[in-house]
Amino acid sequence: MEEIRNAILLGVSDRPDAEASMAELEQLSETAGLTVKGVLLQKRERPDPATYIGAGKSEEMKEFIENHEVHLAVANAELTAGQIRNLEDRLDVAVIDRTMLILDIFAGRARSSEGRLQVELAQLKYRLPRLAGLGESLSRLGGGIGTRGPGETKLETDRRHIRRRIKALEEALEEVKQHRQTTRRGRLKGGKNTAALVGYTNAGKSTLLNRLCGSDVYAENQLFATLDPTVRKVEGVQGIEILLSDTVGFLRDLPHTLIDAFRSTLEESLSADLLLLVVDAADPEAEARLGVVRELLHDLEADQKPIFLILNKIDAATEDLAPFYAEASRDKMKVFPLSAHTGEGCDRLKEALLSHFAGEAEKTVVIPYGDGAALAALYRDRVILKREETEDGIRITYRTHHS
Repeated sequence: MEEIRNAILLGVSDRPDAEASMAELEQLSETAGLTVKGVLLQKRERPDPATYIGAGKSEEMKEFIENHEVHLAVANAELTAGQIRNLEDRLDVAVIDRTMLILDIFAGRARSSEGRLQVELAQLKYRLPRLAGLGESLSRLGGGIGTRGPGETKLETDRRHIRRRIKALEEALEEVKQHRQTTRRGRLKGGKNTAALVGYTNAGKSTLLNRLCGSDVYAENQLFATLDPTVRKVEGVQGIEILLSDTVGFLRDLPHTLIDAFRSTLEESLSADLLLLVVDAADPEAEARLGVVRELLHDLEADQKPIFLILNKIDAATEDLAPFYAEASRDKMKVFPLSAHTGEGCDRLKEALLSHFAGEAEKTVVIPYGDGAALAALYRDRVILKREETEDGIRITYRTHHS
């Protein structure tokens, strides 16, 4: 069957950021290789529980679909199997939701064996509660969008098979996680200085990695250009070694299945000594997207680390940068305006990295005997210099950094 390409995008929301969210869905669709023929945003408080969009809009969409040779509708929400089935009956085309679209992009982009395992796990966890009716929807897609990954093996028809496969994937990924933690502990014990690039997808993290490290990591002006974790050594910093990591970008309303599946990958970055929070300063939605990233960092318990706020793409920026400086001042973040594309401002960032990591210091804390989580976190993320048992708890002396 010919791969589906022409699509119409559907959204139901009365939120102030609804139009920006639809624009992002259009970017995602184009990243997946779709040709967007039309965009419908229905202003209502909540979607129809049975069909997502209302009956009147359904008729309007069906006429548009027939007149524009559309074969796929993409909903800007996570739909139930019933909503997908009912909407397909009304529109007479295949229907996928935002989560299926993102999972499809990830399935096409993952290169490492770990990345492919994580994507498959996320796909199966998404499909398991939607088996009733979803199998028919997937078969209607024929090929291409929405069917990459386990859909090709028709796993959706066997609930027990899916559960067994999920268990096997989780066990395999746990082994990968343990190996990653062992490697990370080796770097810590060896006194390695680690920094991590985090930020919204397409903020320019991979381009900045290439600029700072002289590497050639794949970097394109598209969403989710980088999925698999990458670690490189920062060049041009004399007398000290700094390892910089890059991984998948953040996204608003990121499916929970993906957050769970990629947690071990994100840990490579989030366990670093320093976070470089990259913002696309030329993006009109930059403030909102920075908010999304900071909220996710909080959810992942990584927002207490030292953070450098990187205002990237200043060569193309026309927006007021004052709000970023105000937020950085409030939260004690250093700000670095730069262009990873031209190199402007990157030398200043390297100097700041050297200053940050060269300023080694020792810090001592007393952890109560019952707080095993805090103790484990220190052993995971810091170089432990001394441990003593006292009346009040365990006294830990560890290496830290100041600037």
